[in-house]
Amino acid sequence: MSTDYKEMWNDLGLNIDAHDGLLAVLTNAYKDIYLSQKNRPSAMGYFDFVISEVHGLRIEELIKAKELGKKVIGTFCIFVPEELILAVDGVCIGLCSGAEVGSDSAETHIPRNTCALIKSFIGFKMSGLCPYVETTDLIVGETTCDGKKKAYEAFGKITGKVYVMEVPHKKDDADKLLWKQEIRQFAEKLQAVASKDITVEKLRQAVRVVNEKRLALQRLSNLRANDPAPISGLDALLINQISFFDDPVRFTAKLNELCDELELRVKAATGVAPKGAPRVMIAGSPMAIPNWKLHAVIEGSGAVVVGEEACVGERNYRTLLDETFDTVSQALDMIAERYLTIDCACFTPNDDRLDNIKIMAEKLRADGIIHYALLFCTIYMMESYKVGNSLKEHDIPFLRIETDYSLEDMGQLKTRVEAFLEMIKGV
Repeated sequence: MSTDYKEMWNDLGLNIDAHDGLLAVLTNAYKDIYLSQKNRPSAMGYFDFVISEVHGLRIEELIKAKELGKKVIGTFCIFVPEELILAVDGVCIGLCSGAEVGSDSAETHIPRNTCALIKSFIGFKMSGLCPYVETTDLIVGETTCDGKKKAYEAFGKITGKVYVMEVPHKKDDADKLLWKQEIRQFAEKLQAVASKDITVEKLRQAVRVVNEKRLALQRLSNLRANDPAPISGLDALLINQISFFDDPVRFTAKLNELCDELELRVKAATGVAPKGAPRVMIAGSPMAIPNWKLHAVIEGSGAVVVGEEACVGERNYRTLLDETFDTVSQALDMIAERYLTIDCACFTPNDDRLDNIKIMAEKLRADGIIHYALLFCTIYMMESYKVGNSLKEHDIPFLRIETDYSLEDMGQLKTRVEAFLEMIKGV
């Protein structure tokens, strides 16, 4: 960061000393993991800049938006419709939840054996380390798992600004009716918070913005199907992570610029790994910034990650939203229908996810799939067995990984990944 933001951070109530320490650790990690990569696309410079200002310029932008009367809405999940937030001139922001911080403080509110993602977002707040939480006017939770559902009760008492959407865990007619009502109630909540009405024109503009972002992410995914891969999995993961808190219009423009460059690299057969390098797809739990561990291990072992099936990945942008609505009520129904196509592991049954994983692996020409689950993330740990059995029937190499945000198991992960890659080479 070239600007001193300490006064801004102090005004937000951050723990300045602890925050300085966090930024120092993350800066060094980013240099070691990202900036040490060879043959990166030049357009990645923008995304490097975004990370360098992740707690600086972007926070300053949010504060200026609030001064203009806009509301900042924080989220943790792709079930929260960004279109509705944009339709009330709000700013949609993904919140801090990808590092092992503040565990002792978090454990005064939640059990020790809680998944790392939940413990992280409470730890960030309790330790005074997340400026995004402090800028929000509303924090939207969702009932995608029992851990989150109960953690949001504690987080609501801590922050005083949590709103929870109930996500059904089946997709029968009754569940669809429940979800449509939840979408309507969320729209009403946003209108009350923003003191603005949602109109058809505002919704059309918002849907267009979000669909354009999804199309750009789809474009990136399709380019990763080439061999040699024109971009590393690490860089693609970073882009997907940034998509949750950067300005959506600016992000889309910069991503399309990168994709233009990647298309030229494909034509020139310029890759980040040699042609024929093992191609790995990752499925499972979401990976929030700065959770880069598994990608770093895989690509540090000579393979290339060609896709992420997770919420921070294909599940987020796989389906566009129909723009052919004439009324707000019709639009809300279409929003509900689109978001219920998400194949989160919270659903039962969830056979669509098995089909989508196989389709994605074929599209990306993956040689093997690693299913990643955060420790104590019960739904993804349980579903990994279904995924593994399904892939075995199709002779697709499969590895199950369960880990957290710590670096203590890096050696063990590297050993297991290297053995998996040797198996892939022998297939």
